[in-house]
Amino acid sequence: MDNRILNLNILVLAYLGDCVYENYVRKHLIKLGIAKVNDLQKASVRFVSAVNQAKFIKKIIDSNFINDLELSIVKRARNYKTTSHPKNCDIITYKYATGLEALIGYYDLINNNERIDEIMNFIFNCDIC
Repeated sequence: MDNRILNLNILVLAYLGDCVYENYVRKHLIKLGIAKVNDLQKASVRFVSAVNQAKFIKKIIDSNFINDLELSIVKRARNYKTTSHPKNCDIITYKYATGLEALIGYYDLINNNERIDEIMNFIFNCDIC
């Protein structure tokens, strides 16, 4: 465990995690055989919207798929004091989505792609949206 990374501003982890998460989603959709950019964009909404990201992280938590350290990262992001959020979702939903992104960002910074793969496979096989 790298405390320097754990002590980073949680929104910095989420900033990175957003990029990594979206890259995984794009690769996944391309591997599914979606070949038109417009179709890729439409399909990606299922995974990258804050509403669905919040659903995924709640399902991950409810399934006990994450350990205590991972849960603490998600909770730290969820509890971060902010008042801004996208117009298409409420603040609580946005904070849960930020928690998922922070978790992905953490694992990217410590170069644990295996765990990112596990989390993303859980999401890609989730039937909640």
